[in-house]
Amino acid sequence: MTIQTGISDQNRQAVAAELSKLLADEFLLYTKTRNAHWNVEGPDFHAMHVFFENQYEQLDEIMDDVAERIRALGHYAPATLKSYLALTHLTEASREKNDSRGFVSELLTDHEQIIMHLRENINRFAADYHDAGTSDFITGLMETHEKMAWMLRAHLH
Repeated sequence: MTIQTGISDQNRQAVAAELSKLLADEFLLYTKTRNAHWNVEGPDFHAMHVFFENQYEQLDEIMDDVAERIRALGHYAPATLKSYLALTHLTEASREKNDSRGFVSELLTDHEQIIMHLRENINRFAADYHDAGTSDFITGLMETHEKMAWMLRAHLH
């Protein structure tokens, strides 16, 4: 069925491709946050276990929203580990210590990378691809990541 929303097929494809990269980043960050939740050790274990749980629950909602936005644009969301690893801007990490400070620093770096990637696409989606809806959508995601990054950053002071 043809989608008639005022955005050309080519532009919807370009936006969906960028959102697929974002979905991969969100999935990798979700997995790394789950890892922190499961494996954090130290005297602050309980507080950080709960903190990381709150963060991965937010990321779970974000992933669902991004995937649904891709579908609303008429494309399929990537949904395999292989595709996520091929599309992501982030890297998997291996840790020698499972202390909260190390996890927080690593997750903060990833949130900041996602924030910069989102910021780069806000105007591009609206101006180049004539998709103000997705531009607005990722502006909201950027604000959510900024708040999550602030919460992580507060643990480092």
